Amino acid sequence: MKKEVPVEQLQFGMYVFELDRPWTDTPFKFQGFVLEDEEQLAMLKKYCRKVYVDQDKAPEPDRFPPKTVPPGTKPKPDSVLETITRRVAYEEKVSVDKELPAARTAQARTEVVLKDVFSTIRVGKVIDAPRVREAVTSMTDSVVRNPDAMLLLSKLKEKSDLTLDRALGVSIYMITFGRYLQLPREQLDLLGMLGLLQDVGKVRLPAGLLEKKDQLTEEEQKLCRSHVEESVAILKETTGLPRELPALAALHHERYDGSGYPAGLRGPEIGLFGSIAGLVDCFDALTRQRPYAEALSPSNALSKIYDWRDTQFDGALVQQIIQCIGIYPVGATVEMNTGEVGIVIAQNLVRRLQPRVMLVLDRKGNPIRPQKILDLVKEPKAGPDLPYRIKRTLEKGSVAIDAAEFFL
Repeated sequence: MKKEVPVEQLQFGMYVFELDRPWTDTPFKFQGFVLEDEEQLAMLKKYCRKVYVDQDKAPEPDRFPPKTVPPGTKPKPDSVLETITRRVAYEEKVSVDKELPAARTAQARTEVVLKDVFSTIRVGKVIDAPRVREAVTSMTDSVVRNPDAMLLLSKLKEKSDLTLDRALGVSIYMITFGRYLQLPREQLDLLGMLGLLQDVGKVRLPAGLLEKKDQLTEEEQKLCRSHVEESVAILKETTGLPRELPALAALHHERYDGSGYPAGLRGPEIGLFGSIAGLVDCFDALTRQRPYAEALSPSNALSKIYDWRDTQFDGALVQQIIQCIGIYPVGATVEMNTGEVGIVIAQNLVRRLQPRVMLVLDRKGNPIRPQKILDLVKEPKAGPDLPYRIKRTLEKGSVAIDAAEFFL
């Protein structure tokens, strides 16, 4: 349950997901956090009169007494987020509409490069590292200008090659998440390359293994997991890539509680990039059709990931990816309170519950032509006393529309 709370009535343990002003107008590093200490509370009282809390996300208040640290003692980092030492404030330089053509070109270029990478590996040759760097740079350029365009294309386009599709989607999400965390530009490029190449070892697995619908045998599971070592080996053999890339590629299946593989690393041992890679890889997998499972809606996938905070994934990082992707992510299919169906085409950085939506089906399921664009922050009305609101997100394939035809 979400509600408005005056700052004087805030209590420790409440999850603050929105302020009464843009986050960029305050010193807070992250959009959305659990109120844990007096310093946070004092900052809220200084900059805000009221905030919005999500009671469903708030742990029990007694779990969060004010933090006390002995004088002269440096507190131990609770999250990989605390290892970030330099931040860059990014601004959207163009609208999603204007960025779409450039994003489309960058994505198409990367698809060609990625197909060549897979073909090269299959015949035992070395990856063309400069082409990979150039492709990732073009995607990062687009995400830096406006992340919504690349995200929209990523979520709408489907291919028969699951490995290629996943690599491209993970790369785009990792760049976008890094931008949201305000990581320096060179780290965005590194995240993009990591997302694109951390699973290249799957190309060396037996044909059909990744498409198997039945439960894998113990031997098949072991074989599937070997793709991590294969990826590391391929990247070590490739000259011209960042030196740290092979080691980072070994981390995306490690888990916060030590239950992951191949090394069983725990918490901070996984590092910032490894934690981002594992989190994004999991989200992307949950929201895509797989041989053994149906695709979840983004909101349901985020709900699962939230349940896995502080066990599978770094809890603070989980909260940040939820804020980054949003309750109604770009590319999500949504049902409006009018019964019409739309596609989320852009986020609203200040009001996450009020994105831009393109209506594509009327309440009877008939196509709307031309499509209607709603900016929910402007509170458009369907009738004299009926403002448009999103009722719910829809699971992929639950409505008979091909969203790709509107943008690709």
